Amino acid sequence: MRIVAAMSGGVDSAVAASRMLEAGHDVVGVHLALSTSAATLRESARGCCTLEDAGDARRVADRLGIPFYVWDMAARFKADVVDDFVQEYAAGRTPNPCLRCNERIKFAALLDKALALGFDGVATGHYAQVVETTGADGTTRRELHRAVDQAKDQSYVLGVLDADQLARSFFPLGDSTKPQIREEAAARGFAVAKKPDSHDICFIADGDTRGWLAQRLGEQPGEIVDETGSVVGSHQGAYAYTVGQRRGLRLGRPAADSAPRYVVDVDVPRNQVVIGPADLLGIDAIRGDHARWCGPPPAGEVEVGAQLRAHGEELPARAWVDGDCVQVRLLERTRGVAPGQSVVLYDGTRVVGSATIAETWRDGGARHEGRRDRVCG
Repeated sequence: MRIVAAMSGGVDSAVAASRMLEAGHDVVGVHLALSTSAATLRESARGCCTLEDAGDARRVADRLGIPFYVWDMAARFKADVVDDFVQEYAAGRTPNPCLRCNERIKFAALLDKALALGFDGVATGHYAQVVETTGADGTTRRELHRAVDQAKDQSYVLGVLDADQLARSFFPLGDSTKPQIREEAAARGFAVAKKPDSHDICFIADGDTRGWLAQRLGEQPGEIVDETGSVVGSHQGAYAYTVGQRRGLRLGRPAADSAPRYVVDVDVPRNQVVIGPADLLGIDAIRGDHARWCGPPPAGEVEVGAQLRAHGEELPARAWVDGDCVQVRLLERTRGVAPGQSVVLYDGTRVVGSATIAETWRDGGARHEGRRDRVCG
C-alpha cells in the first residue's frame, strides 16, 4: 500500500515510518507545518512544531531513503484547533486540543489530502493498536484497542476516529513499549533516539495557558464566590479557571473549617468562579454530545469503561445512545470532571467511541452544564 507517514520529528513517528517501510509499504514522509511562526529551536517551544523538528523529520526520511514533504496546514490548524481552544475556554469549558487535532487535522485534513493524492492511508506514531476481526457474515472490521504499553497508551486521544477513518489509519507502535522504541531508533541510527518527548500544548510555547488566554481574551474582572454565594475573592477572567482546580485561586479569606477549596463551577453568564469543598466535585452521570463511534454505536444500554482524562483511570459505567448524544451513568462517583473534556468509552481494551462532556450531575445534587448550544434528540 501507499502510505503517508506523519513525521513530527520525534522518535515515535520516526520508528513508525521505518516499520511501515520494513513491512513492505510504499512510504512517503510528511511533516505538518502547523504554526505560522514556528520557533527555530525546540528549547523555545514545548510542542512538536518547530523548525528544528521539521529538520529532524527530514533527516530520518533521508536515512530511510523515502520522499519527504512539508505540508502547510497552519491556517486549518489555527481555525480548527487554536481558535476552537480559545472559544471553548471563553465559554467556560475545558477542551482537549490533542483530540481536536486528531479529529480535524491528522485524521481529517491530512488523511483527506493523502487519499485525494492516491495514498491508501496514514501512519502515525501514536501508541494504540488496530485489531482486525471477522464478523459472522465474513466481513472484516478494524477495531481500535489500547496499546501494550499502558503508560504510553494514546487510545484516549484517538477515540474521535470514526470507522471510515480507522480503516485508513495505521499505528505501528501499539505492540511495543517506549524503551523498546528508543532502542530500535538507536539501532537504526536515528539521531532522535534520545530526543525528549513533546509535552503540554504545542501552540503555547511557555506552557502558561492562563497568560496565553489573557492575551487573546483580555482581562474580564469578576467575583469568586463560595457555594453559598458569598464573595471570597476576585479574578481577572473566569476563562482561566477549570472545574477541580485548587491552586492559583488567591482567595481573600480561608474556609471556616480551613479545608481546601476547589473550583466547582465556572459561571460564564455571571462571570463568576464558584468554589467549594471537595465533596461538591463528585459526579454520578454525564451527558455527552458530538458523539463519535469507532464502529457501530452501542445498541441499548451497555456496560463500558469510561475514561475522562488522557491519563485518567478507567471507571465502570453504563452507557446508552440518546439521539445525537450519549448518556453515561458512572458506577463509582468521581471528582473534578469539567464540561468540554471528553469521555471515551471502552469495551475491554477496545475503544467504542467518544463524546464531548456537555453536562455532569450528581445524584441529589446540582447539574453543571457547559454546552447550551445543542439539544440531544
